[in-house]
Amino acid sequence: MNPFSFMRAAEADEAIHAGSAPGAKFLGGGTNLIDLMKDGVEAPTTLVDIHRLDLVQIEKTSGGGVLIGSIVRNGDLANHPFIRKDYPLLSAALLSGASPQLRNMATTGGNLMQRTRCYYFMDTAFAECNKRAPGSGCAAIRGYNRIHAILGASDQCIATNPSDMNVALAALDATIHVKGARGERSIAIADFHRLPGNTPQTDTNLQAGELITGIELPAPRYAAHSHYLKVRDRNSYAFALVSVAPALDIEGTVVRSAAIALGGVAHKPWRSAKADAVLVGRRPDRERFEQAAELLLAGATPYQHNAFKIPLAKRSIVRALTVAVEGARA
Repeated sequence: MNPFSFMRAAEADEAIHAGSAPGAKFLGGGTNLIDLMKDGVEAPTTLVDIHRLDLVQIEKTSGGGVLIGSIVRNGDLANHPFIRKDYPLLSAALLSGASPQLRNMATTGGNLMQRTRCYYFMDTAFAECNKRAPGSGCAAIRGYNRIHAILGASDQCIATNPSDMNVALAALDATIHVKGARGERSIAIADFHRLPGNTPQTDTNLQAGELITGIELPAPRYAAHSHYLKVRDRNSYAFALVSVAPALDIEGTVVRSAAIALGGVAHKPWRSAKADAVLVGRRPDRERFEQAAELLLAGATPYQHNAFKIPLAKRSIVRALTVAVEGARA
């Protein structure tokens, strides 16, 4: 680990000023960043500790939604009464990730900023990684790519976003609130993370020094019919090969609105407006679920070792939608 400076910010403006310096990083729970520093993947010159900031709220908004502070712990968020009752999809996604010990350290803002677990990114012994060393190439394209992307990838990077929380937030249409030297702004979750394109080293659309202050969820409408399905190699402490977060608003026997997000398949949580639309105004049955799966996976491009992800994802989408509908009736 390289030497670095450490400072503890007492207020947001102080943190933003310090975090705007070249080489500075904000420190939340540190469950991802510290590991990357130990492995030599990240080498910040300054760590700005934000634990003293007043960003630990979980409170209802005037619009009927909920505002979640960026340093709320994942464990606290997953088990909060508002979240368990009104946003069970988010609770389930959080509880499927990591271990209880890590969930009690990890923060919501840090979870949003999680970096890929691509083998070639995590191990500096591999020189080819455009995300870690822009212009060096992508070893995963010709290497062992079982866990890698099948959607939205580029010839520069085929890494995936590892977060379970991000998938649930995508289905719930969350808004990310940030503050920087130029003031405050809000970013839709769909616009927060980036596809790799020609700049895979840039994971999000945050500007330099911008601090995530909170996550806002709209008024709940999917509590009765949602589900988080995570398909992985073992039952705990493993990242998703494919995950599915369906959220349905059903009146009688007809779907009024729908949102489906996929994880483990792209550089960001994957959504398809066409897949959502095929369910709306119709009975939620297997035929519609299979149509939605086809639309979500349209354009999927497998690599040598991950072609299995396409049929796996299709079956998982149908399964997750079925549970979302039938589970609430049981």
